[in-house]
This record gives sequence, C-alpha cells and structure tokens, in this order.
Amino acid sequence: MKVIQTKKAPAAVGAYAQGIVTDNLIFTSGQLPLDPETGELEMDIRKATKRALENIKAIVEEGGSSIDKIVKCNVFLDDVNDFAAFNEVYEEFFGDHKPARSALEVANIPKGAVIEIEAIALS
Repeated sequence: MKVIQTKKAPAAVGAYAQGIVTDNLIFTSGQLPLDPETGELEMDIRKATKRALENIKAIVEEGGSSIDKIVKCNVFLDDVNDFAAFNEVYEEFFGDHKPARSALEVANIPKGAVIEIEAIALS
C-alpha cells in the first residue's frame, strides 16, 4: 500500500490521505471543488464539478493511473436539483468512458461545498 500525495490536488487537512494505491486499485479521498493553488472553493455547480474531477484526475495520475481506468465514482451533491448540470460536466469530462456511479443528495458537505466526489481506479 502506498500513500498518494500531489500538489496538483488540495492537500489533506485531516487524518486522511489524498489517495491510496494498493496492488491493483487506487482509492481517492472525497474531493471538494478546491483549487489546489489558491485554496478557493468553487460554488457554481458546473465549475465545482470540473474542479473536483480535475482534483481526482491529479490524484489518480500521481498514483500511476488515468481517468480512463476509473471504475467507480461516488458523488455527493448538496442539492439534487443540481444533478442535470453536474451530469452534463461529468459526461463531458469522461467522454465515452462511463464508470459505475452513485450520486446522492446529502445534508452537509465540508466547507459548505456544493459537491464532493470520490473515485476508485485500476492501478
């Protein structure tokens, strides 16, 4: 098992790693739409979705994989009414690749974010 750490995604601010590589899988921690350079939180759902996915991409790539090897995403939305806008950006990001996915509305996301996404990829 190896811990993933990259400056291309927000630093872990608690008792967790950005990601973990096992023999055949990479697990990312939930990614908020935080800009890793500025720490700014994106609140527009479309921009927030893209930012969270870009953070996941950076972690997966640092772990030696790529977005086309992502097999599962868990998505947490603060408002299920944002689903269509989120889904549009998500589809554009992944293109023809379609990982398994769960998408849920949750009561509270850390820092008051509008979305959090985590992923599992083949290593």
